Amino acid sequence: MALVVYLKTVTELRGKGDRIAKVTFRGLSFFSRVLENCEDEARFEQAFRWPIGSQVDGDEMLEIQVFNYSKVFTNRLIGTFRMVLQKVVEEGHLEVSDTLIDDNNTAIRTNISIEIKYQTMDGSVKVWSDGEFLDIPDDCDGTFQFETESLLSGRSMSSGTSPGRSIHGIPTFRKTGKGVFSAMKLGKTRSSKDDHKKGDDPAILDAEDLDRKAMRLGGGLDPDTISLASVTAVTTNVSNKRSKPDIKMEPSSGRPVDYQISVTVIEARQLVGLNMDPVVCVEIGEEKKYTSMKESTNCPYYNEYFVFDFHVPPDVMFDKILKISVIHSKNLLRSGTLVGTFKLDVGTVYSQAEHQFHHKWAMLSDPDDITAGCKGYVKCDIAVVGKGDNIKTPHKANETDEDDIEGNLLLPEGVPSERQWARFYVKIYRAEGLPKMNTSIMANVKKAFIGENRDLVDPYALVQFAGQKGKTSVQKSSYEPIWNEQIVFTEMFPPLCRRLKIQIRDSDKVNDVAIGTHFIDLRKIANDGDKGFLPTMGPAWVNMYGSTRNYTLMDEHQDLNEGLGEGVSFRARLLISVAVEILDTSSAEIISSSEVQMEPVSNISESATGKMEEFFLFGSFLEATMIDRKIGDKPISFEATIGNYGNQIDGVSKPASAKKKKEGGGESEEEESELIHNSSDEEAEDDGDLLSVPSTPPMKPVITDRNYFHLPYFEKKPCIYIKSWWQDQRRRLYNSNIMDKIADKLEEGLNDVQEIIKTEKAYPERRLRGVLEELSTSCSRFVTLANKDQNLSGRTRLDRERLKSCMREMESMGQQAKTIRSQVKRNTVREKLKLVLNFLHRLRFLADEPQHSIPDVFIWMISNNKRIAYARIPSKDILFSIVDEEMGKDCGKVKAVFLRLPGKKGFGHAGWTVQAKLEIYLWLGLNKQRKDFLSGLPSGFEENKAAKEMGIQAVPPVSLVYNMKQVFQLRAHMYQARSLFAADNSGLSDPFARVFFSTHSQVTEVLSETLCPTWDQLLVFDNVELYGEAGELRDDPPIIVIELYDQDTVGKAEFIGRTFAKPLTKMVDEHYGPPRFPPQLEYYQIYRGNCTAGDLLAAFELLQIGPAGRAALPPIDGPTDSDRGPILPVPLGIRPVLSRYRIEVLFWGLRDLKRINLAQVDRPRVDIECAGKGVQSALIQNYKKNPNFSTLVKWFEVDLPENELLHPPLNIRVVDCRAFGRYTLVGSHAVTSLRKFIYSPPDKTANNWAHTARLANGYMALTNGTSHSRPHSRPISYPSGDIVVNMDPEPNIKKMDTVVKIDATTDAVVKVDLNEDDKEKEKKKKKKKKGEDVEEDEPDESMLDWWSKYFASIETMMENLRAQEAALAEAEEREDLEIAAESAEIKADEFPMKGTKPKEKSKEKKSSKDKKKNHDGTEKRPPKPKVDELMVYNKELECEYGNFEDWLHTYNLYRGKAGDDDDHNVVDDDRIVGRFKGSLCMYKLPLSEEITRESGFDPNMGMFQSTPHNDPINVLIRIYIIRATDLHPADINGKADPYIVIRLGKSEIRDKENYISKQLNPVFGKSFDIEATFPMESMLTVAVYDWDLVGTDDLIGETKIDLENRYYSKHRATCGIAPNYSVHGYNVWRDPQKPTQILAKLCKEGKLDGPHYGPGGRVKVANRVFLGFTEIEDESGLKKQTEEHLALTVLRHWEEIPRVGCKLIPEHVETRPLLNPDKPGIEQGRIEMWVDMFPMDIPAPGPAIDISPRKPKRYELRVIIWNTDEVILEDDDYFTGEKSSDIFVRGWLKGQQEDKQDTDVHYHSLTGEGNFNWRFVYPFDYLMAEEKIVISKKESMFSWDETEYKIPARLTLQVWDADHFSADDFLGAIELDLNKFPRGAKTAKQCSLNMVLKEHELPTISIFKQKRVKGWWPFVARDENDEFELTGKVEAELHLMSAEEAEKSPVGLGRNEPEPLEKPNRPDTTFLWFLSPLKAIRYLICNRYKWLIIKIILALLLLIMVGLFLYSMPGYLVKKLLGA
Repeated sequence: MALVVYLKTVTELRGKGDRIAKVTFRGLSFFSRVLENCEDEARFEQAFRWPIGSQVDGDEMLEIQVFNYSKVFTNRLIGTFRMVLQKVVEEGHLEVSDTLIDDNNTAIRTNISIEIKYQTMDGSVKVWSDGEFLDIPDDCDGTFQFETESLLSGRSMSSGTSPGRSIHGIPTFRKTGKGVFSAMKLGKTRSSKDDHKKGDDPAILDAEDLDRKAMRLGGGLDPDTISLASVTAVTTNVSNKRSKPDIKMEPSSGRPVDYQISVTVIEARQLVGLNMDPVVCVEIGEEKKYTSMKESTNCPYYNEYFVFDFHVPPDVMFDKILKISVIHSKNLLRSGTLVGTFKLDVGTVYSQAEHQFHHKWAMLSDPDDITAGCKGYVKCDIAVVGKGDNIKTPHKANETDEDDIEGNLLLPEGVPSERQWARFYVKIYRAEGLPKMNTSIMANVKKAFIGENRDLVDPYALVQFAGQKGKTSVQKSSYEPIWNEQIVFTEMFPPLCRRLKIQIRDSDKVNDVAIGTHFIDLRKIANDGDKGFLPTMGPAWVNMYGSTRNYTLMDEHQDLNEGLGEGVSFRARLLISVAVEILDTSSAEIISSSEVQMEPVSNISESATGKMEEFFLFGSFLEATMIDRKIGDKPISFEATIGNYGNQIDGVSKPASAKKKKEGGGESEEEESELIHNSSDEEAEDDGDLLSVPSTPPMKPVITDRNYFHLPYFEKKPCIYIKSWWQDQRRRLYNSNIMDKIADKLEEGLNDVQEIIKTEKAYPERRLRGVLEELSTSCSRFVTLANKDQNLSGRTRLDRERLKSCMREMESMGQQAKTIRSQVKRNTVREKLKLVLNFLHRLRFLADEPQHSIPDVFIWMISNNKRIAYARIPSKDILFSIVDEEMGKDCGKVKAVFLRLPGKKGFGHAGWTVQAKLEIYLWLGLNKQRKDFLSGLPSGFEENKAAKEMGIQAVPPVSLVYNMKQVFQLRAHMYQARSLFAADNSGLSDPFARVFFSTHSQVTEVLSETLCPTWDQLLVFDNVELYGEAGELRDDPPIIVIELYDQDTVGKAEFIGRTFAKPLTKMVDEHYGPPRFPPQLEYYQIYRGNCTAGDLLAAFELLQIGPAGRAALPPIDGPTDSDRGPILPVPLGIRPVLSRYRIEVLFWGLRDLKRINLAQVDRPRVDIECAGKGVQSALIQNYKKNPNFSTLVKWFEVDLPENELLHPPLNIRVVDCRAFGRYTLVGSHAVTSLRKFIYSPPDKTANNWAHTARLANGYMALTNGTSHSRPHSRPISYPSGDIVVNMDPEPNIKKMDTVVKIDATTDAVVKVDLNEDDKEKEKKKKKKKKGEDVEEDEPDESMLDWWSKYFASIETMMENLRAQEAALAEAEEREDLEIAAESAEIKADEFPMKGTKPKEKSKEKKSSKDKKKNHDGTEKRPPKPKVDELMVYNKELECEYGNFEDWLHTYNLYRGKAGDDDDHNVVDDDRIVGRFKGSLCMYKLPLSEEITRESGFDPNMGMFQSTPHNDPINVLIRIYIIRATDLHPADINGKADPYIVIRLGKSEIRDKENYISKQLNPVFGKSFDIEATFPMESMLTVAVYDWDLVGTDDLIGETKIDLENRYYSKHRATCGIAPNYSVHGYNVWRDPQKPTQILAKLCKEGKLDGPHYGPGGRVKVANRVFLGFTEIEDESGLKKQTEEHLALTVLRHWEEIPRVGCKLIPEHVETRPLLNPDKPGIEQGRIEMWVDMFPMDIPAPGPAIDISPRKPKRYELRVIIWNTDEVILEDDDYFTGEKSSDIFVRGWLKGQQEDKQDTDVHYHSLTGEGNFNWRFVYPFDYLMAEEKIVISKKESMFSWDETEYKIPARLTLQVWDADHFSADDFLGAIELDLNKFPRGAKTAKQCSLNMVLKEHELPTISIFKQKRVKGWWPFVARDENDEFELTGKVEAELHLMSAEEAEKSPVGLGRNEPEPLEKPNRPDTTFLWFLSPLKAIRYLICNRYKWLIIKIILALLLLIMVGLFLYSMPGYLVKKLLGA
């Protein structure tokens, strides 16, 4: 098949220039030759040919672009010619001449003429000739370019190569052959995978074949560039008439789950305010919890732990706001004042790595004053745990790095640390289409009273964001309310709350309910990149969905309207917009409160949201089957609705106003509800007044079988169509469709790759390259397509910005895909796959369009005028576009849709049963594009129009009548199923399968009591009638539904799960034979709700019955087994090819069997069954006495398929043999995959150990090419050369780095650095040279104890974790750089050698890097004192060592029904009834002789040689418990009183009297000894209980350890091997056996030669020589010769010993999670511990190591306050007016506020100088190792006992101004961390504020090392602007003494005896005025009251004058009058 385009001429070109044309079809472009200097005509005369693998579809496009060619710049496009190939497909040959169009889709004058030929299939030959494939058009330049390889319509097998290679492409050829490649195709994937299940031959790519062809083609082509396109399944011509059904049925959201949120408030710093008493409040949702109150401090230390438990749906949980606030001086009476708050939503925490923030600082801000800035910091841990999450708590060792607040803010990655305030404006304009929210009765009552008909709803809008709510006004009685209001939130930006919730609610006094809810995800409407944009949206309509629209008072689906679960009906649409404005908080006119405000806004125009267009929805129901029989008795119809259009039952509530207008026209209300909006007269004429037909006519169902009915839609298929009007925003949907399709294709490709890896097929890397190539071409295609229609009306800012960011993303994704493609190699496939999976998430995220346009389509099944079941189809999926990529994936295709029950009814069992299955065809598009709406239907029908409108052509049909009918026979080959869901109480099922096809169904037989039934049954469906054209049915047959049920004796069969399949179709004229037939068995994944419930292995074929009848079909063999009756077996060509295997079973024992029906299990037996054969174990005579089996190994032979993937599961069943020959099933286990037990004979070619060297976990695990789950393999014969393992200390190697040099020769040197002494010394020398004084000296041996070792190890572990993180980050960074640099010139693998992997190379590079780092780094860090260390595992030991199942496996036995949990990864502990211990080994017969001929081969043990005997043995168990962390609080006060309980078998140790009061992080430091007898007592339980004074003690959590597996493990988990051997001191050897004895025993067991100790510290084991030192010091310090160090060296490198080597367990501490059965899957804390085991038959071990907690040491801190200086002056003197202060100093040790001490007062200091000579004395208890002070005190009056607190050692000094009557004024403070504080300044002048501000940069000292220190320190306080200011300086002397020293030289407090301090020399200014009164008076008169006195004198003079005047006035008057 080929398409040939002959490009003749392009005429009427403008200007003169070089022209080039580009011709594109199916994404593959060819360029023409360049025509130089042509004027107005370009004569190309050139042919282009595309060989194609699938028929050309009528709607595919051919595109020709003509460019002006330029050598330098990019070519400039002249115009484009596009044509749909419909005509070509019909006629096969066509000549066309047409004009070109330019960028804006307008025609230009330039003409083009072309000729097209289309050659259809000419035969069944499928292998192209080489030439044809690479048919290069005859052009002169050969400018021929492969741009992509999606050539064969995306299903191709072609392969483009990376650009820049000489070859243009390598075809891949199909080899006809069988394989299970298509395994799990349909089932597992969600993409449109089954589109290519219809093809011609299984696309099994045979690798060598491919390589040969490639070599022939390409000379010597690098196989690293070959890429493959889709190979999932059969790849042939696909007519895409059907789209893929969705297999997951149940809505996932809305179901409540358990969550536990734990918050630890550690401390607060820099709180703003003076002398405050802070309390921290943690609030989640409505729950609040408070810490205790700390007095008078700005940096309180709490370390309090709170736990919140929730049981809510995930969406509700993640939207809850978590708020941390600090409140000042809160008590019972006062609510306190708020200092500041911090809030984020729980979802943000959950989306962090490990779902937690650890030791991060939350920055507080004041919501009432947004101009204020930061109010302080709270350091906390927050973790959110859902069921099944396990949280790794980082180890809490030291808290030094976390003091850097700015670097550890509590913010997600990528959020800037400086967040600003912003306003969030949510504008709410109007809504329409609201439902009735009141009953009609009420309406009639209202009408009677008021006399007019009102709308029955009073809506208002409610917006919730970041824990605040705002609402609009209520619009009374309106279905189409108009608000035009905006709600303004003030919140920090970027906000830590991700969703904005908008609801329309109905305001009602009685019940105020939600009408609909919409969530806006802020991440989708913003982009935080450097070219990003602030959140913006709209104005756009959002659609709200919820419950059905008919109003009932108690709506059962009300939750749906609240936004929980998937809405089942359209509720309303709301016009909104969102905008964000960053505030400038410094400007004056800003409102400082963050209250929510509501303001009016202006109306927006109609056109702002887009132009109204008329849309047309067409649907045809081709089939309705599987209708639940409960519904089946009444007639059924189907209704389609889009928005309110089409809804006949409870649809449109017309606004009353509109009704009035219409009533004049005399229209009945009935027609109203049909919603005939005719926009214009012309349109009405066109459409002939088209009414919508939204529902099918009712029809009575017909019985299919006992469970289901179907509707008899035989040749007559009913149709529906609806006209509706919406804003034309198709571009949004188109863009997201393109991205969705890219994502689907990518997902499908990735599933392929995973499948290839999983089934271990060849060349997964080629398929991955193909996937990446497809991705990069589709990305560039997106960029060209999405850029159209830029200037449509109604485009919002978000549309433009999203388009930009999507284009950027897609472009960079395309680039990265190209780069990664060039880096994909055999060994990098897995990591690149991870990278590409990120692309997939990214694409899915981008494709989700936040601004809706057209509402979704709902299909409802209606019976008896009630809505029964629904399906919701997103409108974008069925939206039509002329461009193929933009078209919805189900548009114009037949889709199988399953209807389900609405709302909560859809959860659980009811939701899994299908209510009905529809085969439905849907098409949605603009009315004007309507002409194509039938084009996708299966052909062969006639339209049947409604009778009254016969005259008009344009009317859509009411039904389709098919006149073409094909008859088929379906054969369902049901072979077997595996890992089914356990549906019975026995823990098994009685499964049978029911197969549905069209209107037929059949069942297989019921197989009882199995989870892995092998039916081996052929079901034949005769005379299946299918309608449509034969060819289409061949390519696109309908799907088959297979349901599995569990048969119950009474009642209905219970549903197990369902899967889909597509049959392989054979038409009459085809030959039944290879390559397509007979079909192959494939795996189909079975789903139950959203969970997988097993796999089905089956094959389906659909054979057309021709005129010759059934005789012409391939024959069916009759039943071969007479005993199976008429059941047909699966025929020979299809059932797998079998061969003979022997399965050996190791029976070890049974453990922990629970009671069955209240009776104890006494005589159990194990039955093993596989493929109908089996073996039984020996009977255990008395389970209580000895639960082990007497016969260890038995075997049976069985015929199994050659193909390992088809191996049936192996069933283990345990039965209890009761009296009278009765058997009871105890429990069962199905081993699904036997692959890991297949014995593979050893590889003879590997003659060299270097070849088999594997890097496992960074250690050299030298197994012989087998993994340790196949333990019994022959040794490899090594050459005689010895391998030297040199233990010389090499000074430049960092500890932990094992540098491995491996050559291809036998001489390998493994250098491991053991002895670090020299290194330490060198470091010291270096330091001394640099002239620094080393303060720390070698620790004294006697000082060290076990805890020193522990803390040193934890530090090492933390360092390693940090180094790992850094290395990971570095690697990622490197990778990003590589991708960015587009490193195309990557060389082929430089490792021709088979054994070494490139990893090793990188490892060595890395270690050298580390070395460099280490050398530079050591100078800065003080050297670590040399302490022997142990391994601290921050998880269980089992995780590290594969559960110790190196040869003994443990199988859980299940009984009872399986729980229906969303996540099956949580094991149902209640179903486990015991454990079977044993192992399996299987191999093909006959086995080669060599194995059995080996010396010492015991034939009874088969492959299980050297298995120890399983007789009972006595063991001493020693359990060391160190500490527990993060326990779940058990008491009301948020604390617990934990103690340890240990249980083993019948013995129990309860350490109740040693409970630790009120601690969530208790240090136990205890060891317990228990004697046990394996196998009876082998499960050790360590539990932590909470002590209660009254009532029973509660279990906090427990952990269980299987000791038996540890005891027998090859890793030797009995007693950890210490890194060094010493005979005394803290590191004494604990094992009763010395290293030499252990080594001798291991060599004997492994049949190794050795150990041979030689001179000069060498030891030889097998062919390895180890070197080490040989001296040891005993307690008296004498040196002796010993071989123990040598032996220990070998043991520590035992994994390097050939054949038997494995890592031996080092001395260690493991961290185990504590679990509580009441809260399954959620950690309740962790416990650090280890277990030693000593068999009783060897000498007893020494006493247990003392690990009791360190007792704190008693110290006394003496602080002498000598002087103060420059203290700020607060008071004004009353008499003398001078500024002065009455200074005193107060001090206390943190945590001991009640012991605060004050100096006396230095009155009346005028200069801020104060002299005190005053001594404070603080006794305290201190833990040196943890650097914490230990305080024991009662929490309250009512406490029963004292609680121990550990707090950092910090001394607080404050300076105060004493006042006689009012409260004293606080002036300033300083807090000194006694472990590291800045050295005091020598003089007051040198003492400055920097000592506090730049504390980190200054050299610091520790009082514990210096003992005595004197100097000046600054006092600081915060001013109004929250800046630090210097408020004084203090000269102090700190002197630390141990309690003993303090007793010897006691001192007095203050200035008291003994050792009194002299009185300070204070200038006597206090009572000055008393002593020299004249001076004081002069001061008073002259200075203070001068003006006052002058004023008084003036006033007196004035008064006297006025008085005199009044006095003498009358006399003068008289005199004047009398004229005297």
